Amino acid sequence: MNAKPENPPQPAAAVEDSFPQTFREVFRRHAAGVAILTVNYGGRPYGFTATSVASLSAEPPRFTFNMSRTSSSWPAVANSTYLGVHMLGLENRELAERFARTKDRFSGDHWETGPCGVPLLKDVPAYLVGRIELRLSFENNAIVVVDVVDGSLGEEKAPLLYHSGSYVRPYPLEYEI
Repeated sequence: MNAKPENPPQPAAAVEDSFPQTFREVFRRHAAGVAILTVNYGGRPYGFTATSVASLSAEPPRFTFNMSRTSSSWPAVANSTYLGVHMLGLENRELAERFARTKDRFSGDHWETGPCGVPLLKDVPAYLVGRIELRLSFENNAIVVVDVVDGSLGEEKAPLLYHSGSYVRPYPLEYEI
C-alpha cells in the first residue's frame, strides 16, 4: 500500500513564481560540494569557485565541470591546456567567498605554482591537476572534461557544501550506512 505524501510537489503551473524561478529554487535545494578551479593563462593565475565539479571516470581518472562562457575566467579556461581543481573544507570558506565574489583572488601567499604551471591553493583537503581534453560549448555555457595527471591529499577535513544560497557544513546522520 502506497501512502500519499503530506505535501506533494506542486506542478510548475501551480507555483506562483514563474517556471525559471522554480527551476532555480529546485537547484538551490540540492546541496553540492564546493571547489575552486585554477588555471595559468599567459603567465597570470585565474580561478573561480564552482559547485559543478564531478568525477567522470576512475579509469582513466577524469573529472568534469560546467561554467558560464560569460565568466571572466572563461578565456583562460578556453585557451589553456592544464587546470587544477581544489576540493574545499569548512576551513576554506573565506577562500571560497574570495574566489566567488572578488577580483583579488591571488594576492597573498595562499597559493604557489604547481605541476604543469597550475596555480595550487595551500591548505585544502585535496587537489587534482589535469589536462583539458574537451570543451563543449552549449549556448552561453561550457562543459569541460579534464584528464587527471597529478594530485595530492591534504589533511582530511569536513567538506564545505553550498545549499540554499549559503555555505553549510554537513552533519552526521543518526545511523551509519
